Amino acid sequence: MNKISVAELLSKDASYLKLELISGKDFLEAKYVDSFRIQKPGLGLAGYTDHIHSGRVQILGNTEISYLKTLKGDTKYKSIKNLCKKDIACFIVTKNLEIPDELLACVSEFGIPLFRTELVSSDAISKISEFLEYKLAPETVIHGVLLDVYGVGVLIIGRSGIGKSECALELIKRGHRLVADDAVHILKKQDFLIGASNELLHYHIELRGLGILNVKDMYGVNAIRVKKKVELVVNFVDWNSEDNYDRTGLNSNFFDILGINLPIIVLPVSPGRNMAVIVESAAKNQLLKYMGYDAAGDFERKLNAKLKNNEQIESDSFFDSKGVE
Repeated sequence: MNKISVAELLSKDASYLKLELISGKDFLEAKYVDSFRIQKPGLGLAGYTDHIHSGRVQILGNTEISYLKTLKGDTKYKSIKNLCKKDIACFIVTKNLEIPDELLACVSEFGIPLFRTELVSSDAISKISEFLEYKLAPETVIHGVLLDVYGVGVLIIGRSGIGKSECALELIKRGHRLVADDAVHILKKQDFLIGASNELLHYHIELRGLGILNVKDMYGVNAIRVKKKVELVVNFVDWNSEDNYDRTGLNSNFFDILGINLPIIVLPVSPGRNMAVIVESAAKNQLLKYMGYDAAGDFERKLNAKLKNNEQIESDSFFDSKGVE
């Protein structure tokens, strides 16, 4: 299970959450968040803590703080203490609400970081969930090139030196967009994959003989994308006349990345083949499939109908020749 320290909530990447640390500086690295789901304690403050999950951010909004204000001092302290016993990752008080002294005392006793933000609860929950989902997402790195081709995220893989980057550069010249070259960082978000480059290689592409090129400077900002959903894998392989390559498109093959199966196309590379045009065609064909049209499947249906019709004609001709009424 992936997890991050509570300290990540104060990182530069999380500045838009507008969090202010109120208490628990010494516990930021010791406490961990292991779920992007946010929880509001609700009935937990009334004593029913069975469904309070450890490892989650707990939001205290106007409802929770208002409820605490209705409790007497000792009762208020016990209410918060019962909650803190559930191994809370951290508390965040929204809307810059006033923090009860009893809450400060309890988080200090149990070593729980306490934050405050000016965001209202709904905004805080949405933005914190988005931040944690990104940080906690399963991740892998694949050697290849990721491009946005006609809106389809195409991941080109293959052995080193087979021509992936050269094909990518030709696609960029044809108006498509580079996402990542060489090392493609892929995150799993729910049931789909997001690909991006690391910070050092942003906008750059490596070509043997030329070196490192800055695609953004050479072709403009329209030639790059920061991240893209990965939807199709294209595998460049060396041409081998003895291999049987798919010539109909009826075979469905898949490539597993982080437990998600993506359609994969194997393209043999040989002198004279325009790989950029072929990759464009693969992306367009994938778009047609998204819209419900499968060219190979349609051709197969027409062919079967034609063969069936020919068989019927031959059968009718046979019986006619025998004089069968």
